[in-house]
Amino acid sequence: MPAPVQTRNTRQKDAIRAAFLEANRPLSPDEALNLAQKQVDGVSIATIYRNIGSLVEEKWLTEVPVPGGASRYEVAGKGHHHHFQCNTCGTVHELEGCELVMKPKLPRGFKYASHEYFVYGLCADCVK
Repeated sequence: MPAPVQTRNTRQKDAIRAAFLEANRPLSPDEALNLAQKQVDGVSIATIYRNIGSLVEEKWLTEVPVPGGASRYEVAGKGHHHHFQCNTCGTVHELEGCELVMKPKLPRGFKYASHEYFVYGLCADCVK
């Protein structure tokens, strides 16, 4: 049986956690870097990737796959929801809940498990 994962809390990891909490939306590694650098000087992109990997492993973060783009990451443990991506700046935002009522017509013998839904448009900052 493998040894349990040892987690280290560092100023950098705390700054990365704070970045995700402050943004309150899915972040790319570059976005997390920009926010974390406001709190701790010297945070590198390698540190961001290493800590995102660790935070996903710890189930503190979860991956948000972006159709046709790079994944983002958000704080884990939220209920079922969907995402919106701005066509201009590329930021990804959460949409609360799920208003989709769909019953897809599946081939015989198939069983529905879940769905994904991604909305595109302009964020409030880009509309201005």
